[in-house]
Amino acid sequence: MNFEALRQRVQRAELVVAVRVEKTRSSWFSLSTVWRAGWTPMRIITVGLAGGFLAGKLEPTGLGAKVQGARWLQMIGSVSNLVASTQAAFASMQAGEAAETAEQAADKVDDATDDLARPAPRAAAPAPRVSPQPQPRVEPASPQQPQPAEAATDISER
Repeated sequence: MNFEALRQRVQRAELVVAVRVEKTRSSWFSLSTVWRAGWTPMRIITVGLAGGFLAGKLEPTGLGAKVQGARWLQMIGSVSNLVASTQAAFASMQAGEAAETAEQAADKVDDATDDLARPAPRAAAPAPRVSPQPQPRVEPASPQQPQPAEAATDISER
């Protein structure tokens, strides 16, 4: 094989990996959504009762039962820690992607505002005409009428 054929093969393999990574992410997202939706309170209680029953039936009675019971609890704790760390890593990955998306959106908004900030050339506007008539004088509110702030409350301050 020559160098060009090897290079094309590597590019094709990289493309396949990228597509499969994206499929895995989407499958993982849909799995986590379905998994969370599937765990209703009744199912959680049922699984807990069944697990407790099985743990009780599988343990031999006597002194060894106390030791094995502690091992069961240790194993359950380890598995729950593993699941929690996996969920945290997945949430962290999603947060990173969301941050990148937000940054891209902010860049687009900045570009759009920069485009709007540039004033378009305008034709010279005619000067506004000044009317020779004097403006009517506004009289202060009469003492009988409450001020606007007082009118908004139930009790006047006077």
